[in-house]
Amino acid sequence: MKHIMKCSFCKTYTLKEKCPKCNKQTIMPKPAKYSPIDKYADYRRQAKKQDLIKENLL
Repeated sequence: MKHIMKCSFCKTYTLKEKCPKCNKQTIMPKPAKYSPIDKYADYRRQAKKQDLIKENLL
């Protein structure tokens, strides 16, 4: 089964590993699967807080 892929450079959707327009690597545009037992949630919150501090928004 093939999945839809997206080129992060030209924003084109395709089923291929490389973009047919710009020949760059494609990525899966889906978010990570949700889990109530998220072992990386603390790391994500810390990273987001550091980004906000860098941008002087916190």
